[in-house]
Amino acid sequence: MAEFTDEDLDHYLQNQVDLRHRQVSKSVEEVQKIIRDLTSEVSSKDSRFQSISSSGMYNDSLKDQPALVAKWTTLLRGRCTYSPAIQVLTPTLYLITVPLRGLVGYRERRAQKWRYYTLNGSRLLSPVREPEKLHQWLELECFLNSSQEWHDSHVTIEGDIVPAKLVSIFKEHLEEAIKACNMSNKVTILETLGSVVRLAVDTSEAQIEVELVPAVELINSWPRKAHWPRLLKRWPSMERARCIKSFGFNLLATSNYHWLLSFSRAEQVLLGGADEDGGCRRKSYRIVRQLKEDIWCPGNKPVITAYHLQNLLFWTCEKYPCSKDWRSLRESVLRLTRKLFKCVSQRYLRHYFVRSYNLLKYTNTNELDDVASKISVFLNNPGAYIH
Repeated sequence: MAEFTDEDLDHYLQNQVDLRHRQVSKSVEEVQKIIRDLTSEVSSKDSRFQSISSSGMYNDSLKDQPALVAKWTTLLRGRCTYSPAIQVLTPTLYLITVPLRGLVGYRERRAQKWRYYTLNGSRLLSPVREPEKLHQWLELECFLNSSQEWHDSHVTIEGDIVPAKLVSIFKEHLEEAIKACNMSNKVTILETLGSVVRLAVDTSEAQIEVELVPAVELINSWPRKAHWPRLLKRWPSMERARCIKSFGFNLLATSNYHWLLSFSRAEQVLLGGADEDGGCRRKSYRIVRQLKEDIWCPGNKPVITAYHLQNLLFWTCEKYPCSKDWRSLRESVLRLTRKLFKCVSQRYLRHYFVRSYNLLKYTNTNELDDVASKISVFLNNPGAYIH
């Protein structure tokens, strides 16, 4: 078996991982500009949708909270090169959230209400399926203040804001924006099932597939489903956890009726500050991600994405909270890889914030078995791949 050292991994990081990162960063820059222009055009036609440049700490709802903006800026200074709206799932697949405007003062409702309607608003005899653990309904009554445009039967049914209706309107505006911005030669709307808008965006590096998702950004709020931080856990510190929770969460319009809970701001801060004690957590994560993309699970639509690996990293950091556990890059990479192998083999990876939800629940089992087999081969002789 070929051995490998921390020096081999540093060389791999500099010559493989950093090269890929530069290529992806260039594509992100190009895609970001294109989507910013398109969403700005959409916003000029329908004020409920904002430009992606208004995402995260640039959201309108944060204008009267300078202390929170300053805290966010300090935590991410020099650590986050992308717009907070962009998640790079693979080098050629991005998830981009489009912030919504006009919904203020969110309060989570406790009362249960059954829904007896279809997407066109007609009545049903039996109730619509209830949301799963990572999803929820969204009612206008959840907001202390909502602009008049939201009280519109084109986006609501019986007081519920319906994702499929909202996405349908957004898609129409987007088609017009592509023409208005003369981007038909660069941007194509792809055929999809369900209420997701997918684009093919041509860049100088590659064609990037983009999932555009309208998002309600909820600041200074935290969902009851997310029981975090957990008692007696030393990572992150309680002070950091309180700070992270103040940035709130998002609700994404990814399905017909239900809104998906997203913790992208919290995840950015956790990942950005993972090595404040001098460990090598982020280096390990980047190396494992590169191995995943090159060897274990390549392709445009892999069953394991950077998002899965990010959750894996957070769980491992929580289990090994001390900096001494992250001094050896070699041991750290092998630890993450073994953890990934276990999760893929058992087809079970818990969401970090909503731990009762299995992120691999609906994943193709044959593909997972194939990934597990490749990781097993790697673990038997890792030096052959690192060299």
